[in-house]
Formats: sequence, structure tokens, C-alpha cells
Amino acid sequence: MLELKYSPLGDAAVRVSFGDSISTEVNRQIRSFCEVLKTAAPKGVIEWTPSYTAVTVFYEPLETTYHHLVSNLQNLFRKLEAFPTSKTRCVTVPVCYGGKFGPDLINVASHNNLTQEEVIEIHSKAKYMIHMLGFTPGFPYMGGMPKVISTPRLAVPRSSVPVGSVGIAGEQTGIYSLSTPGGWQIIGRTPLVLYDSNRTTPSLFEAGDYVQFCPIEKKEYEEIASLIEKQAYRLEYELIED
Repeated sequence: MLELKYSPLGDAAVRVSFGDSISTEVNRQIRSFCEVLKTAAPKGVIEWTPSYTAVTVFYEPLETTYHHLVSNLQNLFRKLEAFPTSKTRCVTVPVCYGGKFGPDLINVASHNNLTQEEVIEIHSKAKYMIHMLGFTPGFPYMGGMPKVISTPRLAVPRSSVPVGSVGIAGEQTGIYSLSTPGGWQIIGRTPLVLYDSNRTTPSLFEAGDYVQFCPIEKKEYEEIASLIEKQAYRLEYELIED
């Protein structure tokens, strides 16, 4: 089994490192570890944050110490095999590509000597694993984008990128969960609401989910947006073996 590395992060957190490689296997280990944390509820632990290759565990110093918590975490890690990762979701994300929704689609096509239609086909055929959420609440960092559509960030970032924008930055693709400044190449937009603080579960995604983009036209985009506003839209997803 993988040997973890433990290190202090500030005076009230432990960083649990699963190595330096970003992979689906490391992601499975991290998700399983988080499930163990959730089930065991170690004394003093407040919350934890998974990332590509690590889990940061925050604790209350008045209830536990760094060394005591590390000992507890080491014992919990030995139980991972008793907590197999359950099936995960593959969520269908409708995207209206190009035009005003994807002003940089033409840049991505030109950079890779492809047509805009080829970029859309390549981007929407792949399945993307969400390794972590970050940057803004609910923003999914995904792996699995084909390198043939890899494109550098914009030389000058935009002061405001519309919420729901789907972009490419190097070999990554992502979805803006909030309207923020950003330098990703914007190729489309989804009507799905990735983050809503009023929902029981604010973030639409969680680490370990997969995303499959589905091209739609402007009319369908508007119809889905209307259904979402009325809370009548049913999210499309399937459970898959990870």
C-alpha cells in the first residue's frame, strides 16, 4: 500500500501527501481516505480539503495535538481496504459552443490546426475526471483532456468571465463556477449552476465525479436555463465503475 507523508500546515492543520503523481488511482485513494475520515470522525478534526495529491486535515488545537492526530490518521489509513470507493457519477454537462458563449473557440482551433467543429467533437467526446474543486467554490479541476486541443492561456486575462463558461488552459479544461477574472480560452458555456449557496449541497460536483460535455444549440441552452430557474431541470448522470 502507498506510504503517506504527514507534515504540519500552519498551527492547526495536517497535510497528508499521497505522492507527486496525478492519477485516477491516487484520486481513488484520496476519496477513500476522506470516506474513512467522515465515518471515523476523529476527535478534534474540523474539516478536510482534498486536492490533486493530498488531503489537508484541519483540527482544533484545544482538542487534539499534531502528533496525536497524525497517529490517528496513520491508523485510519490502514483501514482503507475496508472502505472501498463506491460507484461514481458521470455527469452530462450541456454546452453551447462558440459564438458569444465561446469567443475563443476560433483561437483554440487555429492554434491546433483544426476546424471549430473538430475542436467541439474532440472536447465533447472525452470523459473528464474531477480531481479537485478550487479557485472559486465549485470550480472543477479536471483531467483527461486530449492534448490535440491544448492551448495556452490568454496573454491578457479578461477582467470578467461569465459564470458557466467552459475554458481551456494548457492541457486542462474547466468550468467557471462564478463570474470572475480569468485567462482561460473560453470555448463555450453551460446553463448548469455549479455553485449555489442556497442549495443543501452548494456545489454541483464533488471530487471523483466524471464530466461528459454535450454540445447544444442556443435555443436548448435557453430552455435548460429556464428550467433551472424554475427548479424543474433534472440533472443527467449515470453511475459508473471508477
